[in-house]
Amino acid sequence: MALLHRFQIDGGQVTYRSRFLQSDSYKQNSERNRIMVSEFGTLALPDPCKNIFQRFLSRFEMTKPTDNASVSFIKYKGDYYVSTETNFMHRVDPETLETKQKVDWSKFVAVNGATAHPHIDPDGTAYNMGNSYGKKGTFYNIIMVPPKSEGPEDTLNGAKILCSIAPHDKSKPSYYHSFGMSENYVVFIEQPIKMDLFKILTSKFKGKALSDGIYWDPNQETIFHLIDKQTGKESPVKYHAKAMSTFHQINAFEQDGFLMLDMCCSDDGKAINNYLIQNMRKSGEALDKMYDTIGRPYPRRFVLPLNITKDTPLEQNLNTRCDSKATAVRRTENEVYCTFEDLHEDDLNDYGGLEFPHINYARYNTKPYRYFYGCGFRNLVGDSLIKMDLGSKKFKVWSQPDLYPSEPVFIHSPNAVEEDDGIILSVVITPTKVLQSIEYQSSFLLVLDAKTFEELGRAEVPVNIPYGFHGTFSSSV
Repeated sequence: MALLHRFQIDGGQVTYRSRFLQSDSYKQNSERNRIMVSEFGTLALPDPCKNIFQRFLSRFEMTKPTDNASVSFIKYKGDYYVSTETNFMHRVDPETLETKQKVDWSKFVAVNGATAHPHIDPDGTAYNMGNSYGKKGTFYNIIMVPPKSEGPEDTLNGAKILCSIAPHDKSKPSYYHSFGMSENYVVFIEQPIKMDLFKILTSKFKGKALSDGIYWDPNQETIFHLIDKQTGKESPVKYHAKAMSTFHQINAFEQDGFLMLDMCCSDDGKAINNYLIQNMRKSGEALDKMYDTIGRPYPRRFVLPLNITKDTPLEQNLNTRCDSKATAVRRTENEVYCTFEDLHEDDLNDYGGLEFPHINYARYNTKPYRYFYGCGFRNLVGDSLIKMDLGSKKFKVWSQPDLYPSEPVFIHSPNAVEEDDGIILSVVITPTKVLQSIEYQSSFLLVLDAKTFEELGRAEVPVNIPYGFHGTFSSSV
């Protein structure tokens, strides 16, 4: 269940608090002391207090989407929300972590959910994506939320669908966790992690979790869709690449008639179904064997030529950037096939690749940039922090045995001039250990110098903190 955390840094002192999100899912589970609401990988079993006939009939009930918003803190119109990938979010008080209001996306726009990774323009306009399933079929939808609130009760008022995109296969749309955005375009990556809608709709009857209906199809190509943020029009040109999976983008920017799309990607998409409790409980050789089956995520760049016309030549590399090894070849009138450029050298292999990327978002999102930060994955969860320099493709590492850091969050210095002038924050956990019969924990908030990647300090917390994925920083709370 979603557990919210807050570190407050004030006057050289760090205080910590946590609180469970008071979602309907949490309340129902707590009241019955068992799982009552189905989640992505967990099916809520029929109530054992019901008779056999009632338990049988319950299998025919539609699975209700959970409001267990456990993925990320996000911000709309100046307010903080916690979000997952269903149609429910919760507005929360970032100071007390109190649950304030449950918000349903479908009450404002015709979507059945939205990602937990919106993008924000400098003026505060937010963009997100959500699927819709209806009589007209299945669509991927680009959502736009205005920057200003109309009052204390305003949540998503004014949100609208900027563009609807038809899936390559309407009965088996792609799963996506996030999307890319440049100054003028939203970039949707339709990857071959597919959702079998029939399996998902019948999962409860078959006694399966929703995740059973999601699978990897290596025989399908990846398709990049470009949508103009001003007009909402989808480009007729589709950019194809080999089968790959991506969960998080690093950055995207336009330069000299090209759109550079940087993201962490893997050559297979099986990882989404590997993080099951029975796998996480493995150890020794069994754990190593399972880990070896997971594709490693690596930072890569695609270069998409924007000015495709009827006169653009076929079967010729259109990427004329002398500093790039990526290719873009026009195969047909409206199809360009792309290959990527690695944003790393071979030595990144020693750290299991890189995921959970973060940049100096406030100043370099949608702009040319040099540095990004992420977690190395020599284990099932991140076990190192990495700073990558795109200029040299060299990197710096922070790592200590048995310590597992969360996503690095970059905060620029108040008077920063250089891109990496600031600090990195990460919540670090370690498995509970026993030393001389005394149990202790060493979870802490880590502070690194973003330029040198040297440790500046840590604030230890004398309680267990579960492993987390995404966080955010605010200087205004």
